[in-house]
Amino acid sequence: MEKENTSFGVKEIARRANVSTATVDRVLHNRTGVSEKTKQRINDIIKELDYQPNILASRLASRKIITIAILLPNVSEETDFWEAPLLGIRRAEAEIRQYGVQVLSYFFDLNSKESFTENVRLILQADVHGILLSPSFIEETKQFAAECNERKIPFIFIDSDIPDLHSLSYIGPHLFKSGYVGAKLLTYRLQSNTKVLIINISKEVDNFNYLRIEEGFRSYFSDKNQPNEIVRIDIRETDYQSVARHLTYVFHLNKDIGAAFVTNSRVHTVASFLKNSHRTHVSLIGYDFVKENVGYLESDVIDFLICHRPEEQGYRGVMAFYQTLVTNAPVTRLSYMPIDIVTKENYEFYQN
Repeated sequence: MEKENTSFGVKEIARRANVSTATVDRVLHNRTGVSEKTKQRINDIIKELDYQPNILASRLASRKIITIAILLPNVSEETDFWEAPLLGIRRAEAEIRQYGVQVLSYFFDLNSKESFTENVRLILQADVHGILLSPSFIEETKQFAAECNERKIPFIFIDSDIPDLHSLSYIGPHLFKSGYVGAKLLTYRLQSNTKVLIINISKEVDNFNYLRIEEGFRSYFSDKNQPNEIVRIDIRETDYQSVARHLTYVFHLNKDIGAAFVTNSRVHTVASFLKNSHRTHVSLIGYDFVKENVGYLESDVIDFLICHRPEEQGYRGVMAFYQTLVTNAPVTRLSYMPIDIVTKENYEFYQN
């Protein structure tokens, strides 16, 4: 059967199922009011005819605008990491704009819970159909999720996940395995008589992201019976002077540190400290393909960068809303990104 237009296809399905076109439309759009027996008969015919609805025609006919809000950290002087997911979001937006989908952008200060909360308030006032965000603050995100669930607004997490909040999807790294890989990389030239330093640099040091990464990191040392002592430091002030002050203290107390692992993209701050204090013999691994980090990777201060394709995360996040809000297709609850290893030798060929 030819399927040159949606109307003809729906009429043919209705004729074969001996129902009205309105009943077929209810089944196609997962609406109530159709018995299970009738729904099964219609779905069998749809499958038999390999029917593909003309989504563009349907959306144009409805004239309904679907609004998706994104809530991401601002690009800052500390890191340009969030440029990448925003590029992916813009790429997806350009592809689905013709279907009546618009994206509203909201940005918060990564060092300010108040900024996050204020933007959440603005989004909830905007009457949106879906929200894509990075859950940077745990308690504030839990309150936000509860409000969304009450209003039946689907939301998707990227880059970091907080389980059990009933998000539509999580798109990002498998945090535990990412930390495990980091530990494996760090031991490639680690001497048994040296200590390993884990560094969390964030206002929100109890972020689920960092905790799961550290759990994976420590598990590798436990599984492989690595004899090295692991020292942890949490640094809540993210400017270089504060980071340098804390690291000076910890290196003074632990003169036998042979390697350091930074749980986020601020690894360049640690690299700067190691270079300035003439400690470049210390192995250093951290996260994210941002220009601040690449310079230290090129100069051999950073050994490896672990990357999770943030541009692709942003793209997939918006397209997941397209799937569920436009095509009524199911969305994968957990969509894990590859764990990429970037080195001095391959960074020129890497795309975020």
